[in-house]
Amino acid sequence: MFGIATSGGRYERRTARRVSAWTRDYLREVALADLGCAVVGVFMAAQIRFSSNVTSTYLALSLALPLLWIAALWLAGAYDVRFIGTGSDEYRKVLNAGVSLTAAVAIFSYAVNLQVSRTYVVIALPSITLFDLIARYAMRKRLHWRRGHGKCLHSVLAVGHELAVADLVTELKRDKYHGLTVVGACLAQPGVNDEVAGVRVYGGLDDVTAAVKAFGADTVAVTACPEMNGIRLRSLAWELETTGTDLCVSPALLDVAGPRTTIRPTAGLTLLHVDHPQLSGFRLVLKGLFDRCAAAAALVMLAPLMSVLAAAIWLHDRGPALFTQLRVGKDGNEFRIYKFRTMVVDAEQRKEELLADNDSDGVLFKLRKDPRVTAVGAHLRRWSLDELPQLFNIFLGHMSLVGPRPALPDEADMYATHVRRRLVVKPGLTGLWQVSGRSDLSWEESVRLDLRYVENWSFALDLQILWKTISVLVRRSGAY
Repeated sequence: MFGIATSGGRYERRTARRVSAWTRDYLREVALADLGCAVVGVFMAAQIRFSSNVTSTYLALSLALPLLWIAALWLAGAYDVRFIGTGSDEYRKVLNAGVSLTAAVAIFSYAVNLQVSRTYVVIALPSITLFDLIARYAMRKRLHWRRGHGKCLHSVLAVGHELAVADLVTELKRDKYHGLTVVGACLAQPGVNDEVAGVRVYGGLDDVTAAVKAFGADTVAVTACPEMNGIRLRSLAWELETTGTDLCVSPALLDVAGPRTTIRPTAGLTLLHVDHPQLSGFRLVLKGLFDRCAAAAALVMLAPLMSVLAAAIWLHDRGPALFTQLRVGKDGNEFRIYKFRTMVVDAEQRKEELLADNDSDGVLFKLRKDPRVTAVGAHLRRWSLDELPQLFNIFLGHMSLVGPRPALPDEADMYATHVRRRLVVKPGLTGLWQVSGRSDLSWEESVRLDLRYVENWSFALDLQILWKTISVLVRRSGAY
């Protein structure tokens, strides 16, 4: 039996994590989907392998596998509420369950000398895993849609200094699919403002437990706050434990993903070790090889389309189909970028007269309704087809498929020291900025996303961004 010490010295029974009604319903739906995928997988395997001549042994195995699949998912942690709706952990746990169950069936068959058809196992278990991954992806997309409409959200109480709390509120409002919404705040220095970023302030650091009850919060998020030292944070954790309220701590080092961080207990202290980003070595060589091969294949497949687009641009105003411009690449090296021309021929000469109408809030120059854009160019921009010639830049090694936005030389000259960090990798045809709002983003947000990509680059992240880019292009959001 677990217990915690209270201020009065007595012990109380530890309360389990509080689970909201929508979470229970969602987990129930997920379990039913998992069971359905398992039934379909074993039925398909039996039909392919045995047709209608199924023996009693395989009938029993087919009936047991769906239940074993649910048990394997549970043991792998695929029903942990912390991984609902975001991140790759949920999918990784489904894959782990598939591999573990396959190994368990093989070992059990060998141990008891059970002659199980390898064809049946090879069809059934990979099929179940694949179907389950697809089902969970579809359910996650539906959950994201519901969260975008204000449903299925976790209520968060933010704790810390005013600026840090305001940043947290802004971030969670921007990406609602994470399922967290700040309902109240407790500040290190209360009494100055009644609200922070539109969220009501309840009190100070000593009022967190009372604020949780007042706002009905199920999660407390503590931002970087010197006043919330180890002893105070531990006491808060004990208090929240009695109500089953989750506690999240945001470190002062932002935008560093989990793979780069490791908890290391040292001399009685809990230290967060941060590895350096891997921006060289074999993985970077692999990225370059993948970029060039993919660009070469895309150029071959898209050659007919690009020829048609070039002809349409030339026929519209008899001007050149391609537009070249000097951009800044990796380590500040300049290169010429290739794009389909979407503006009038003298667009660069007319830029000065439009500077006063700039819609961007930083060093970028953007106009939502740029009078220099041609009729053909507007359609190309809407579908990002004007960027297809950048595949030549990727093939030549100037750019990557995924990376920060390629900057103009005058933009790079105005970069602050921390912003120049984005130049340590090749610029990309797409990136976090592309899948997070494109031209709708502010300058600061674009910089933050570029730096996040640099600090957390991985081949898996590139593949994830490429996948999300397809969805962005279909929705045509943020393109002008």
